[in-house]
Amino acid sequence: MHKYRIIATFASMKILYHLLYALWYALSLLPMWVHYMLADVLYFLIYYIGRYRRKVVRSNLASSFPEKSEQELRDIERGFYHFFCDYIAETVKLLTISPKNLQRRMHFINAEQLDQIAAEGQPVGIYLGHYCNWEWVTSLPLWLSPEVQCGQIYHPIENKQIDKLFLNVRQRLGAACIPMNETLRDIVRYRNAGKTVVIGYISDQVPYWQNIHHWCDFLNHDTPVLTGAERILRKLNHAVFYLDMRRVRRGYYEGELKLITREPNALPEFGVTDAYFRLLEESIRRAPAFWLWSHNRWKRTREKFNNEFEVVNGKVLHKPTAP
Repeated sequence: MHKYRIIATFASMKILYHLLYALWYALSLLPMWVHYMLADVLYFLIYYIGRYRRKVVRSNLASSFPEKSEQELRDIERGFYHFFCDYIAETVKLLTISPKNLQRRMHFINAEQLDQIAAEGQPVGIYLGHYCNWEWVTSLPLWLSPEVQCGQIYHPIENKQIDKLFLNVRQRLGAACIPMNETLRDIVRYRNAGKTVVIGYISDQVPYWQNIHHWCDFLNHDTPVLTGAERILRKLNHAVFYLDMRRVRRGYYEGELKLITREPNALPEFGVTDAYFRLLEESIRRAPAFWLWSHNRWKRTREKFNNEFEVVNGKVLHKPTAP
């Protein structure tokens, strides 16, 4: 009986995946103007009816921009929710949008420098944030030589069917999704196979307590930051770029690839990470509505870290409890 339950569960999961894929596929075939019409309806539902994470967004905005008036903050807030609904619609469209159409809508500036560096045999790491449409950045392979292997580091989704669905979408244009815990191994595997890689790192997430090794002054906050990307970039001597994203108009973006360094080990420890967060803050301050404000970015504080954790031989450990 146990064997048959496993088979039945596996079959139902496959059915769920195909149903979700069929629904996503059908929706993605709608013209872009219909997607944006639906996004406007979704905005009304999640902002005014569901009030999705409104408290988190307001708290993040108020603490990040104490110099702004209440009216300015509300304008940014509404702008964020409008953009967020557009992002959802654009991500749905990503499943079937043609490469030619996407190249018109997601334009990369300075991609030829990536090709030149890769042709010289040096791997490339690109820092970006949850800013503008980060899903459309998976179209970068359309702008580079086919000899270059593009990829993006991602955190697998717990639901395996949803994870499989997103992998289908994110990899359809040639950029491989690399699980976060397998980053170094996979990059070395590509190198051993003679492939020069261009890897994207979205590194503005909240690190787990045991992964906190550095703090940055970011958007008026003392911010714990991920440093794993920098360790990999140093270890494998990647050229390091920042992708400065802009929303040109609704449905159109451009990403300017800005070189941070070709010699990451020449910078002081955490110098690459500090440069990334400085550039990301400049992007956000230029047009605040396009960052993911619904993410509870500052839930870990240095005070709690100092009270509850200690660093022993480079590892973050819980402090022993008092007897």
